Amino acid sequence: MSLFDFAAGSDVASGTAMCSRKACRAQASWQLLWNNPKIHAPERRKTWLACADHREWLEDYLQTRGLWKETLPLSPGDDGSPAQDL
Repeated sequence: MSLFDFAAGSDVASGTAMCSRKACRAQASWQLLWNNPKIHAPERRKTWLACADHREWLEDYLQTRGLWKETLPLSPGDDGSPAQDL
């Protein structure tokens, strides 16, 4: 396990998707899709995960900066990472 395992938004030991809000260890139930148009291509979507308590705060944070694109429910078993085409 490394420091980068904690930044991914999931609990490596249990495989549970965790909220992206600093110091929150609650299970995530939402995924907030965003991008920074100054550095990302328009179609690129980055993902933050949010628990029910922090969804509104994280959405507001992204919207205030013009980065928020969409909020979607997090499906059970989904870790919030983009789908990989094989």
